[in-house]
Amino acid sequence: MSNRTEWNHRYDGPITVNPLWTWPVRPMAVLRWYWDSWFFFSVSLAIVGLAWAAYAVTSPTLVSAAEPGTWMVIILLRNWVLAGTLAGGLHLYFHRFRLQGDDLKFDPRPYPRRGRMFSFQSQVADNAFWTLASGVPIWSAFEILIWWSMANGYAPTTTWAASPVWFVLVFFLIPIWESFYFYWIHRLLHTNLFYRFHALHHRNTDIGPWSGLSMHPVEHLFYFGTALIHFVVPTHPVHLIAHLMFYGLYAITTHTGFEGLKIFNRKRVHLGNFHHQIHHRYFEVNYGTLEVPWDKLFGSFHDGTDEGKKRMQQRLRDRKRT
Repeated sequence: MSNRTEWNHRYDGPITVNPLWTWPVRPMAVLRWYWDSWFFFSVSLAIVGLAWAAYAVTSPTLVSAAEPGTWMVIILLRNWVLAGTLAGGLHLYFHRFRLQGDDLKFDPRPYPRRGRMFSFQSQVADNAFWTLASGVPIWSAFEILIWWSMANGYAPTTTWAASPVWFVLVFFLIPIWESFYFYWIHRLLHTNLFYRFHALHHRNTDIGPWSGLSMHPVEHLFYFGTALIHFVVPTHPVHLIAHLMFYGLYAITTHTGFEGLKIFNRKRVHLGNFHHQIHHRYFEVNYGTLEVPWDKLFGSFHDGTDEGKKRMQQRLRDRKRT
């Protein structure tokens, strides 16, 4: 299949991982990576801003969170609104009204689809159902549990006054932890033991915003289990909110199916991740993220080039022979 028919749009050049892990160290390349990842406007920075807003307006205090109460319902409602608004808005913009056409859309095939492989025979209805009925409640349950644990001294906490450098650093460490955690649970979900649960997410060989959190409840437990790190590492409630939003909302934006949002003929906001789009197409590559090169280390990296596809095909042939 030619590149033109295989992809409507693909990343220009080979996909690269965070240069932090290359040797010799290239400080300017590392600085550029983090600058481009966070400033001036990025999904990551927007999530941190949303986390602060949620902490200020729709979250309990550590005093009130010590006991069950309406704060639990407020957290669930807030996360439903955030996920529904973001996924619904991106779906309407890119796929329902096609306001960007096919410009920067990775997959040339029409989206969404219908068929018996989907709940309700509709990809969008299927994805929205599993996102809202399972994903958001489990996300919220982890947040509620750890809020309560912090309030009652079962999870360690810190404050800006106690450790300002660590307080800021935690936000930048979340993507690195996510890369480690996500790679290993993702590999686990691709084993024979657990793939029957992960298969629900892989109904989506082409993806849209609602696909990001469309998972089986068992997979949601694995996925949002990332938050259990807060029982070990001292953090502040705003870190907890940002961490879970990173897993919840970032999954929605990276599954948009488009590389980015164009305004006045220029890409202004980076959204979709071609690295992960390849995983949805081929399944057996790119299990992790680009923050830490786990896929490179374990031979499952596809850099988006023709040579990368040939290496993948050879690896799969070699595996069948053994």
